[in-house]
Amino acid sequence: MSAVSDRLPTFPWDKLEPYKKKAASHPDGIVDLSVGTPVDPVPELIQKALVDAADSPGYPTVWGTPALRDAITGWLERRLGAREVTHRHVLPIVGSKELVAWLPTQLGLGPGDRVAYPRLAYPTYEVGARLARADYEVYDDPTELDPEGLKLLWLNSPSNPTGKVLSKAELTRIVAWAREHGVLVFSDECYLELGWEADPVSVLHPDVNGGSYEGIVAVHSLSKRSNLAGYRAAFLAGDPAVLAPLLEIRKHGGMMTSAPTQAAVVAALGDDAHVHEQRERYAARRTVLREALVDHGFRIEHSEASLYLWATRDESCWDTVAHLAELGILVAPGDFYGEAGDAFVRVALTATDERIAAAVKRLAR
Repeated sequence: MSAVSDRLPTFPWDKLEPYKKKAASHPDGIVDLSVGTPVDPVPELIQKALVDAADSPGYPTVWGTPALRDAITGWLERRLGAREVTHRHVLPIVGSKELVAWLPTQLGLGPGDRVAYPRLAYPTYEVGARLARADYEVYDDPTELDPEGLKLLWLNSPSNPTGKVLSKAELTRIVAWAREHGVLVFSDECYLELGWEADPVSVLHPDVNGGSYEGIVAVHSLSKRSNLAGYRAAFLAGDPAVLAPLLEIRKHGGMMTSAPTQAAVVAALGDDAHVHEQRERYAARRTVLREALVDHGFRIEHSEASLYLWATRDESCWDTVAHLAELGILVAPGDFYGEAGDAFVRVALTATDERIAAAVKRLAR
């Protein structure tokens, strides 16, 4: 029997190591804009909630505390415009990547079942299909897919890596098509709080779903909005008929968010001020970095939302990676996210103000 690892592609980030070493040799040190990991402090009110819940000797529940479910449903209605959301409509998860990787398996998909995701996309969508031995394919417009055997349709708006945002009209059309053909929609909305030149909309909005959550589930994370990547805090919201069996499976699998993290999430979702403050930090970094890249000869496409600039010099992405590494700047090659990205690089905004300033200075030479 083949090892499970044999089903998986080569871990892409390993290919970036030589360029990381080159960038790190810069006299002023590396400016790492390759990975979208937060670098700013966890807001104090969230840290306090975590510490206050530190004495948690018992097992947490997979479904989360009632306070956590209240916090999630309240946020969904306040921030996303969702209506009539109950505890049955939500499910905490241990970070969104875990969910993406294991969802096809937990849905019972396998050989002959099809999973589809955007042509330029987070690599873990493919990994999840491979782990389940399901078939997988990419799309430009999901409504042009053959719905026969299509069991899981991933949407991602705002997109990682491109920052592209699907309009309310596009989402409405896609949801209607999926329902017509009995295709389950999972919408990865982890960057929804970070719209710059667009206002991202959730599939949970009644204008999109017609007031029904049938056949749709949204994925949300606190990693970027609240700097909680290290806490592994995320949640699902949508169709109870989908979430109920997932809850049972995750109970058996012990996939539970720690009790202190659950308390921290309650605090995070109840406070909007820290989200606005973090947005302002990213907006300022985005403005100066975008201008520096354009002045250096880059063209920026999409990037109307999320934590990245999707940039090109109309050359091989690896030539661009090498060029920037000479300047001590590390970025992600676009082909990590699909063949269609082979002339682009993804430039993350997740670096300190000092490191962003260093990158801007180097790009000006």
